[in-house]
Amino acid sequence: MPDSGPMNRTRATEAEAFADAPIHPLIAAKLWENPCWFSFRINYLSLRFNGPVYGRIADRHDLSRPEYLVLYSLTLRDGIAAQDICETAGFPKNTISRAIHKLVKRKLIRRALDSSDRRSFVLRLTIEARRILAESVPPMVAHERRMLSELTQSEQQTLSKLLAKLVVDS
Repeated sequence: MPDSGPMNRTRATEAEAFADAPIHPLIAAKLWENPCWFSFRINYLSLRFNGPVYGRIADRHDLSRPEYLVLYSLTLRDGIAAQDICETAGFPKNTISRAIHKLVKRKLIRRALDSSDRRSFVLRLTIEARRILAESVPPMVAHERRMLSELTQSEQQTLSKLLAKLVVDS
């Protein structure tokens, strides 16, 4: 049952702006008649990104999404603890732990003593992992750029800022 508040009126105005676009009627209903409009939009876009990107990575490198997420996290901050990845992944801890175990076994990452805390371990990328990432990140970036291409630079900056605000608050 759609809500009748100000957001519903805003979505009705949005729908009018797309009246001439060839949109599947169910997509239109999910966009503009849906009380969970935000989760639909985020999930739909995530699936449109994740399906092709992680499918290609799985086919080409035999890496699951959690395994790749570990590698990608280490690209951004090499030498971090498994706990850091678990806290920021959005996957259950056991899923990330299994991914790390498989990556160590495949020699794509290595565990090293943390120089600042000899009781802890940090994770580091191997040369092979860096090669995989060098090959797989550019198509991800290109896919994201294609998805954002309908937005102006200013709209992209606004979207980035709004989504960052939601991530930080969550």
